[in-house]
Amino acid sequence: MTAGVFITLEGGEGAGKSTQLKLLEQHLIARRIDVICTREPGGVPSAEIIRGLLVDGETDKWRPLTETLLHFAARHEHIARLIQPALEKGQWVLCDRFADSTTAYQGYAQNIDLETISSLYRLVVGKLEPHLTILLDLPVEVGLERAEERGVGGNRYEQIGVKFHQRLRDGFLEIAANDLERCSVIDATQSIEEISASILSLVDERFFSSEIER
Repeated sequence: MTAGVFITLEGGEGAGKSTQLKLLEQHLIARRIDVICTREPGGVPSAEIIRGLLVDGETDKWRPLTETLLHFAARHEHIARLIQPALEKGQWVLCDRFADSTTAYQGYAQNIDLETISSLYRLVVGKLEPHLTILLDLPVEVGLERAEERGVGGNRYEQIGVKFHQRLRDGFLEIAANDLERCSVIDATQSIEEISASILSLVDERFFSSEIER
């Protein structure tokens, strides 16, 4: 059986990851790909419980290291119960955030030592790595304004100050720059349709290039 494909979407608040994930899912279904959409933190019931602890409440409810450990605890459940079994069955897994978000949010933006995060990655994630990570990038002010316009109550990360989100954006861009083979940065200030077209073209070129050439 052919192993599955693991694609992650990353970005700051208001980048439009959820919308683009659904559009990519529809594109793959049209190609008769067996695909699963999921998210982090969360994705399975046990991890969704931890998600509630992380995204709800006051901005200072957790120490940064506590947040880091909670994210990896949720990720352990997610990988073991959904991601790894799906990939082993040959399914494609599309994930709204993965380990890069922990590196960006808790590492770059909250100053947790990056080696600590790397050690936790090796312990929890092991050799699993996305085949492709798409970073939706846009200016901090634009992203926060979009997040506020959604009108769904937001989450505690959206309420943290602009300096935090600038460090977050810089962190994501540095992560992408350090892993150009895996990561692709897309300008998220474009329209939904333009962003989707860029993502679909990227995915088709990366995974279906032989069909395109024919």
